[in-house]
Amino acid sequence: MLADRRTLAVFAGATLLRLLVFFAFPDVPDFLTAQVEISTPISSFKRLQEGLFLYDRGISPYDGGVFHQTPLLLAIFELVPAPIVFVGLDILNAASLRSIASTLRLQSPRFELLDGTLIAAAYLFNPFTILSCLGRSTTIFTNAAIVQAVLNAQSGHAARAMFALAGGTYLSIYPFLFLPPVLLLVRHQSSRGDSPQRPMITQIACFVGALVVLLASTPILITDFRGFLRSCYGVQITVPDLTPNVGLWWYFLIEIFDSFRDFFIGVFWLHLVSYVGGLTLRLHTQPLFVVISLLGLLAIFKPYPSIADVSLYLGFLPLYKHIWPCESAPCHH
Repeated sequence: MLADRRTLAVFAGATLLRLLVFFAFPDVPDFLTAQVEISTPISSFKRLQEGLFLYDRGISPYDGGVFHQTPLLLAIFELVPAPIVFVGLDILNAASLRSIASTLRLQSPRFELLDGTLIAAAYLFNPFTILSCLGRSTTIFTNAAIVQAVLNAQSGHAARAMFALAGGTYLSIYPFLFLPPVLLLVRHQSSRGDSPQRPMITQIACFVGALVVLLASTPILITDFRGFLRSCYGVQITVPDLTPNVGLWWYFLIEIFDSFRDFFIGVFWLHLVSYVGGLTLRLHTQPLFVVISLLGLLAIFKPYPSIADVSLYLGFLPLYKHIWPCESAPCHH
């Protein structure tokens, strides 16, 4: 009973804090939305508002070359007020992290059972999480999809995990990099339970099928499907928008000559993808740790990073607090 009250207090306090700033100090979210550490060309709420302005008037939101997000977000924000959406997703992510932490069992002599409420509080009151929510970074949608994929994979719900990961890939192309460790996580959880293991090819087919369904449903929202592919995914792959951001890609691409641009973009993507195979093969017995490691690497090396990516990494990091003493002294198992 005491734990339930503590959990309720944490979630209520985090919700009230965010809503208070949104409604009592509206200038603060507007200021944060314009900061390059929070908003990127593919996650800016101001750009989403411009796309919504065109969308409401029957014009393709991709005509202006400013909006680089999926039309699904336009439909959501057309119906639900922005503060409710962002606060609700923050609470959803915290509740999911709490569930992951509460049920986590790692085969390590140093591992101790985790306090899920404490993990959720660390996420909700992390300054990066609060600033990302108040700055209305749409990266939180992708973060929510990744968290749901991990939660369902840990619970052994392969189909739900694949659909969540497909949703994240639909929103922002890079979550497909989490497919190998999430597949391994599903397999590990299935091997511990009584449920029969399904072939990985079935789960991959589920992921591909869900992604195809999401892409095929896009013409229901907009008619400019080619513009959607070019502006949403093409921009993330080729990085033509060099609006200042905290990423390494931006720093390199403004320094090099245009004749070397395609070469460096190819090298950057190859560098990013190479971590997936190496970490998954080397740490195949610890797929959750692979996911967390990739979250940290992507927060540094993805094309358009922001502090919202860092907040998700820091939200997962306490799950492995039992290895922190190894930083100062070697651990022997």
